Amino acid sequence: MKKSFASDNNSGIHPRILQAIIDVNNEGHCLAYGHDSYTVAALSKFRSLFGPDSETFFVMTGTGANVLALAAITKPYQAVICAESAHLNVDECGAPEKFTGCKLLTVQTSDGKITVPGIQNCMHGISDPHHVQPRVISITQATEYGTVYTKGEIREISRFACDHNLLLHMDGARFSNARARFPQMAVRDLTFSPGVDVLSFGGTKNGMLFGEAVVFRNKELAKGFEFVRKQGMQLFSKMRFVAAQFNVFLSDFFMLESAMQANQMAQLLATKISPVKGVDITQKVEANAVFVKMPREVVNKLQEIFDFYVWSEVDPANPEIRLMCSFDMVEADVSHFADCLNAIVAQLETDKIAEQRRVLDGSLS
Repeated sequence: MKKSFASDNNSGIHPRILQAIIDVNNEGHCLAYGHDSYTVAALSKFRSLFGPDSETFFVMTGTGANVLALAAITKPYQAVICAESAHLNVDECGAPEKFTGCKLLTVQTSDGKITVPGIQNCMHGISDPHHVQPRVISITQATEYGTVYTKGEIREISRFACDHNLLLHMDGARFSNARARFPQMAVRDLTFSPGVDVLSFGGTKNGMLFGEAVVFRNKELAKGFEFVRKQGMQLFSKMRFVAAQFNVFLSDFFMLESAMQANQMAQLLATKISPVKGVDITQKVEANAVFVKMPREVVNKLQEIFDFYVWSEVDPANPEIRLMCSFDMVEADVSHFADCLNAIVAQLETDKIAEQRRVLDGSLS
């Protein structure tokens, strides 16, 4: 079966998730809009993970989760501080600004992780009606570069937020992969305990068919969100089909095992390709992404075999590519990529030597 390194969104549905959907469908009719036993059970699981005061709402997409989470805790004259590389800023078609009215204030980073000094650079014009007013800091966990915030790093940002009357949002589309880096930690240890106020919690990238969740630290922050969700066109009618997936996702270590498989394949991939001539791993491999620079001619040949994205072409001769590993990848998939890379590099080297010989022979004749 063909596997794609372009995105973990390209993967299929985990068999257990698919079976859960089938089982619910076979039960027949249920009350709509979350008034069913499956949704009640799933929301109970979220409270067990995030605390009895937390409030969870299911939505359709990751962008929807981010946009509505921010809409619930901001006013149109306010601003959201995030990394320049954040999905909020790069890959949501301006939706956060359109639907919240807020301006995004971006922080440049080398690894996707923002820090307090970078945030401080956005803290200007406070109380000046000519300027937007910072209200939320948004961090991505794991980041768009596959790096992961530690509990201490989150707490440092949270303390700054508290000191400046800001709220902390976490885009957790790949939260499971971040948590898999610290498997001994509870979910709360990387979210609400160090100070996150609202979490966009993803499942699609780790085996679910569709569906995300917005999780608030407490009921006060969540007040009115049921109306925000409906107005934002993210209220499911047949919510039981999302809930059924989360009931599996949050049970029996499924979330952790699924993410760990993807992360381990990324580590293996980096190990296998890093010794190859011309290959340079550019970021720490802390989740399920491998960022690597390699010669353009090698990239072009690889793209004839595999799907993946060219991430940066600042150096056109040696572009940076992103290789994403998914929950359903196995060692054979990674080995196949590494073997093809080695064969391409070897063939190009052979062709280069042959061309040099032809040039030399021509000059001697």
